[in-house]
Amino acid sequence: MVSSRKAPESHANRLLGLLPPRDYRRLRPHLQAIPLEYRQSLYRANEPIGFVYFIETGVGSLVNTMANGQAAEVGTIGSEGMVGLPLLLGDNQAPTSVYIQVPGAGLRMKAALFKQELAQSASMRAVMLRYAHAFFNQVAQSAACNRFHSLQQRCCRWLLMTHDRMQSDEFLLTQEFLAMMLGVQRTGITAAAGALQRAGFIRYKRGNVTMLDRRGLERRACECYGVSKMAFDRLLGGRARRV
Repeated sequence: MVSSRKAPESHANRLLGLLPPRDYRRLRPHLQAIPLEYRQSLYRANEPIGFVYFIETGVGSLVNTMANGQAAEVGTIGSEGMVGLPLLLGDNQAPTSVYIQVPGAGLRMKAALFKQELAQSASMRAVMLRYAHAFFNQVAQSAACNRFHSLQQRCCRWLLMTHDRMQSDEFLLTQEFLAMMLGVQRTGITAAAGALQRAGFIRYKRGNVTMLDRRGLERRACECYGVSKMAFDRLLGGRARRV
C-alpha cells in the first residue's frame, strides 16, 4: 500500500541532491514517498511508463526478456539515480522492464509531470543527462566485466554495489537475483558466496547478506567496481555515501 507521508527535505537520492534548489522546489509537491517491495514492477516492457522513481534505498533491476521467456539483468539502479530514463530521452516506453530486486524505499512522480518539469529547466535536464551517461557507462562496463572477469570477482562487485545503495550492513539479496545479475546457474552462486563467506568477507544465509569485511571484498573484486564508481563521481560530482 502506498504511503501518504510527505517527501523528506533531506536527499537520500543522489540525483535529487544535485538539483538546484529551485528545481527541487518545483518537484517536491509531486514527489510521493513509497515503499519498494521485492519484485515490485516499476514499469513493464513495451508499455507506457506511468511514473518515474527516485530510489532512496534498495535496488531496481533493468531486465531484458527473450522470446523464450529467459530473462537477463542488464543494469541496476539505486540511490544514485532514477527509474524512467526513456522519458528523458524522448520515449514513453522501453523494450526492457524494471522491478525491485532488493527492497527499500523511494519517491515517485507521474511521468507527465516529470516531462513538464524537464521541459522547463535546462539545469534539471543537464543533471539527468549526466546520470544517463553514467548509467550507460555502467552497462558497458558490466558487459566487459562479464566477458573478462571471474565469477567470484563479479560477485564481489555486485555485493559492493548493493551495499553502497543500502543504509545497513545487512540486506536481502536472493540467489535468484545474483544468478540473473551474473548470468550463471544458482550452483555457481552457491560456490562463489560460500568462498566469500569462508574468507570472512560476508555472511550469507537464506538470501540475506551481512557485510563483515568490506575492505577485503574490495580487494577481491575486479577493477570494474572502482571504474564505475569513479565514472559516477566524475559525472555527478562529489562522492557517494560509501568510499
